[in-house]
Amino acid sequence: MKAFEIRGGNKLDGEIRPQGAKNEALQVICATLLTEEKVTISKIPDIHDVNVLIDILGDMGVTIEKQGPETYTFQAHNPDMNYLFTDDFLKKGSKLRGSVMILGPLLARFGVAYLPKPGGDKIGRRRMDTHLIGFQKLGATIDFLQEEQVYKLHASQLKGSYMLLDEASVTGTANIIMAAVMARGQTTIFNAACEPYITQLCHMLVSMGANIKGIGSNLLYIEGVTSLKGTSHKLLPDIIEVGSFMGMAAMTQSSLTLKNVNLFQLGNIPKTFKRLGITVEQKGEDLFIPKHVNYEVESFFDGSIMTISDAPWPGFTPDLISIALVVATQAKGAVLIHQKMFESRLFFVDKLIDMGAQIILCDPHRATVIGQGNQNRLRGIEMTSPDIRAGVALLIAALSAKGKSIIRNIEQIDRGYQYIDQRLKAIGADITRI
Repeated sequence: MKAFEIRGGNKLDGEIRPQGAKNEALQVICATLLTEEKVTISKIPDIHDVNVLIDILGDMGVTIEKQGPETYTFQAHNPDMNYLFTDDFLKKGSKLRGSVMILGPLLARFGVAYLPKPGGDKIGRRRMDTHLIGFQKLGATIDFLQEEQVYKLHASQLKGSYMLLDEASVTGTANIIMAAVMARGQTTIFNAACEPYITQLCHMLVSMGANIKGIGSNLLYIEGVTSLKGTSHKLLPDIIEVGSFMGMAAMTQSSLTLKNVNLFQLGNIPKTFKRLGITVEQKGEDLFIPKHVNYEVESFFDGSIMTISDAPWPGFTPDLISIALVVATQAKGAVLIHQKMFESRLFFVDKLIDMGAQIILCDPHRATVIGQGNQNRLRGIEMTSPDIRAGVALLIAALSAKGKSIIRNIEQIDRGYQYIDQRLKAIGADITRI
């Protein structure tokens, strides 16, 4: 098991460029299955989850060419559907949550799809009902083989339908959109997720010949077409990395410039960190986080304790709740962190408590953090990363802590953050991969 050894307390300084968006990459790479023509995608991050998905498509017979460090072309001229029934596919697909998004494209183009129950972070229940009910609305038949833990889907011809999604699931919305763009007739999707990743996917599909109206809203109208063509697409900067680096700068009392970040794609992220006392300045296409010797949590107008909670876009993304929590440990003031979506995501706080943080875990969804205003710095300990986002939160804590920390199971962090140790070293962090 690989680990990071970190000696905390260093002030970071300089520029850091966010990677291409992981969540967007998983969607648009799956979308290349919708056409037999070439699709070029740039700013693809070199991270484990994305690389596994690229391997799956390659094993299916998709022609993949690496044009540069972050640019690939994909051509799904004649995918081998028999690969879906192999042990190799079952093994790879079950390790990766993003593999679920091959279902929509395969149903749309070939009328059949097959997938093991997908893996991913162990952060609580991650049901697939939104995906599957959407496919049923479009006319697909679904079987779940309990013993093999495998989904089998087929449809001779998908047909457009009206649907009100039971939750604004990002991956569910993406999957349904990719199925609907080649369904016969019109599909209306209400309560669609409207994250920037969904907007990007829709724009890419439109450039391939899809007919989608309402892009950027939670009400989408899709008129099905018979075929799609090739295109070129560039990923957005990863907003989860952007938020992580904002928190890291504040926790380590550092000044950092985040390069080529589109502020208008960040939703409530800067506003939420402002509530924790963090200043974010826009400088052209860049964001600058000045050095914070201290930062203070705001209160509500009536003086009651600040609550930071996740919500559907443009609300605060659940993937940054772990970062907000660790940042709050060194703020001045108290804050209630409310993780609504996943019931296991806050369980990493026991490591922060061992480091000296004052946190009360109220229940699986809520934690009260009593910020110490940088009066009592965290101390280094040995710990294990439970998932991607908690792993980076612990990494940020270790960078700010006194003494040496060891973080094990960093394969989890590598699943979502590209060359994170090298990039942090370049701005002054004392971090070694062991």
